[in-house]
Amino acid sequence: MNSTSAPPENSWEELVTVALLGTDRRAAPGPGAGREAPVALLDAAAVETVRRRAGVRPARAATRPEPAAPDPRPPLPPAAARRLAQLLADRPGAGGGGRRGTAPDLMELLPQWLALANARGFAAPPEALPTLLDTARGRTDLRPAALAFAGPRALWLARLNQDWRFALRATPGGGAELPGPEETDRIRRLWQEGLFAERVALLTGVRAQEPAAARELLETTWATERAEDRLMFLDSLRTGLGADDEPFLERALTDRSRNVRATAAELLSALPGSALAARMADRAGACVAVDRMRDVPAIVVEAPHECDAGMERDGVVAKAPAGRGERSWWLGQLVEAAPLAVWSARLGGRTAEEIVGLPVADDWQGELHAAWCRAAVRQRDADWSGALLGSPSAAGAAGPGAVSLAERAKLLATLGAGERAEWVAAFIATHGLTEAFQLLGVCAVPWAPALGGAVVDALNIARDAGSYPWSFSGVMGLAERCLSPTEAARLDALTATPEEEENASPGAGGYWSEAFQRLVTTLRLRAAMEEELS
Repeated sequence: MNSTSAPPENSWEELVTVALLGTDRRAAPGPGAGREAPVALLDAAAVETVRRRAGVRPARAATRPEPAAPDPRPPLPPAAARRLAQLLADRPGAGGGGRRGTAPDLMELLPQWLALANARGFAAPPEALPTLLDTARGRTDLRPAALAFAGPRALWLARLNQDWRFALRATPGGGAELPGPEETDRIRRLWQEGLFAERVALLTGVRAQEPAAARELLETTWATERAEDRLMFLDSLRTGLGADDEPFLERALTDRSRNVRATAAELLSALPGSALAARMADRAGACVAVDRMRDVPAIVVEAPHECDAGMERDGVVAKAPAGRGERSWWLGQLVEAAPLAVWSARLGGRTAEEIVGLPVADDWQGELHAAWCRAAVRQRDADWSGALLGSPSAAGAAGPGAVSLAERAKLLATLGAGERAEWVAAFIATHGLTEAFQLLGVCAVPWAPALGGAVVDALNIARDAGSYPWSFSGVMGLAERCLSPTEAARLDALTATPEEEENASPGAGGYWSEAFQRLVTTLRLRAAMEEELS
């Protein structure tokens, strides 16, 4: 190193400035000019770097973090641990187009693997936690299952790494230990002094164990809470909602916040025996009747002519959306909030199916049936849902009351798993797979044999029609995740490349063969995953 004079104090900024401007525009400190100037600048920077480092005083040693809480769950079997590493190492391909080849999409199997591991109570391998947290950071759909599987060690790591702080935000109370139900003094102190997230977690936890105690806790500070906080706290009453909550919810109907009033009204309407439900039933019943004077009995509708103060207090929104008539808007809200059980008595003792089958005069059928659909979903009434769904073989995408496939999917979600699968299987047998994607999404996994058979048969029919498989890529992806692994043997026959028909799309048979090979390989991989986790 060339000899240089000692740099002046605080010369680092000067050296940086010279380096940025260039030695031909600004002289470097110390000797050296012309071609030697850059070398002199680097020598000066080296000396200054040594000087700065030598002058640093050692800091006090940081306090070592407390050890992570123990995870009492048993460790994964070795084969399952290797499978987890394989699933976490897979990354979605960047290739475009409809052709995916025959390899399974491992990342799409990770949610199912996590669900199985959580159901069977295994703990995550410590060495897999960083990759698991990185994966959950990039995929919000994985977070609940991934964090449940990762356990207390993941929260410990999240406190040490900013990139994983989402795990603390996603955990009630930020991962803090909440008091038990017997610790009444600690509960009251945390409720009065805790952070908002801690209070939400506390109220949710108490509500799950002792609904009345949670409601009483909320009442102690209700009058002083902010409107947005009252709304969040009120929402926690959905868990364990019962008749004992009615007095508190009735008082909330007069809250100064419109959103709080609306939520209180919604909760009360979900209690068929509440006073609000009775008031709504009286209002709705006054608008809907059966005209027996006709040759064929029909429902006649007389929508409200005004939205009075009592209706508004009970949650009816007075102002209709743009393009919507006020009277039909008010009618829909009244019918939606009325208990479905009242309609049989008010409409001649008829069953839900008979009521839905009645003609409705003056073009009110769409509005009335749509409101009954919303009521069936809100009240989880399987009889009314079944009646409004109608026959799965009915022409068109809509049943008697469902005006869209999305509404049919919501109604299906209120039925039992077996009934749901049978209805969708019959729908596919009549209408094929084109309109079935939303309906398949609400069916229990793995699909029941009848539903799985209907999907496989429909895919086989589509293949024989000579089209490309890309039109059914969504259903094929669902089948990979939802078909029972026992269907793999049945699908083996479909993996062969069929002879190309004269009117078939060029190369379609080969693409279908690849798609079925991938499906069979995925099903067998899922069977292996289950075996490894048993």
